Amino acid sequence: MGMRVIKTALAAIIAIYLAKFLGLEFYLAAGLLAILGVDTTRISGLKNSFERIFASILGLLFAAFLFYLFDFHIWVLALFIFIAFPVIAKVNLGSGIVTSCVVVFHIFSMESISLAAIMNEIGLLLIGLGCATIINFVYMPNEDANLLKTRFKVEDLFAAIFHNISNQLKDDSYLWDGHELLEVQEVMEEGVSLAKKSSENALFHPKTEWQIYFHMRNQQLDSIERMMDIVAQVYQTLPHGVITAELFDELADEVKNEFYTGQVEAQLLNLELLFKQMPLPVSRGEFEIRSAILQLSLELKHYLSY
Repeated sequence: MGMRVIKTALAAIIAIYLAKFLGLEFYLAAGLLAILGVDTTRISGLKNSFERIFASILGLLFAAFLFYLFDFHIWVLALFIFIAFPVIAKVNLGSGIVTSCVVVFHIFSMESISLAAIMNEIGLLLIGLGCATIINFVYMPNEDANLLKTRFKVEDLFAAIFHNISNQLKDDSYLWDGHELLEVQEVMEEGVSLAKKSSENALFHPKTEWQIYFHMRNQQLDSIERMMDIVAQVYQTLPHGVITAELFDELADEVKNEFYTGQVEAQLLNLELLFKQMPLPVSRGEFEIRSAILQLSLELKHYLSY
């Protein structure tokens, strides 16, 4: 936030001095337009600047026509708002509604729809939004360090969740409040937002690896939530659950590795073969619990496929 304030101040002061140097009327408005133009990413800043320029020119055309027909009365401004705003929003230029009002109100205060007056407003638009766009391009913070921290948070929380699942399988009296699941959802949302910003700031060479990473983790998180629902059905400790718990302990360590080793997947295949060789359930309760554990192993396989 501190850097954005500095960028906004620079863009505004440069725009004001430039507009004043060029002798434009209402030169202070160039600073206001620059403030509106400073954005959080290069792509969004460029897109919004173009939208504001086109919306303002469209607004000027509407206003010039209305002022020509009805002259410069305050009620004509209300008519302009009733007509122009829906049209500007309809053509997906809604971000330019405020800037269009700025330039139209200038025309109204000058009581002139001459070419010179209109070119003055277009000059203010180009200088104000142009300075903001240049400042946006000159510097945008690198989010890689924050993305890396977010990744480590996600992996630590995944590991904690896997350890808790393991503990529940080993001991049916183990209690877990599941707060890590809520926390990881918040961290994931933060990571997705940072990944999008990072991609939009790399204008000519968009970075997609972080977006791919968090998309994968989101898919895995959905699988984890399903696994937790299944674990809730394991109300008694069985040898099958204890053996499966070892996989989750292994996965808690593996999730922090930079590269997937495939060890858990190999152990899971061995576990499925072992289950087939074990004696059949001797009671309905054991049957239900073993079915849940088998379903858990299948969901774990689904998790590992991402």
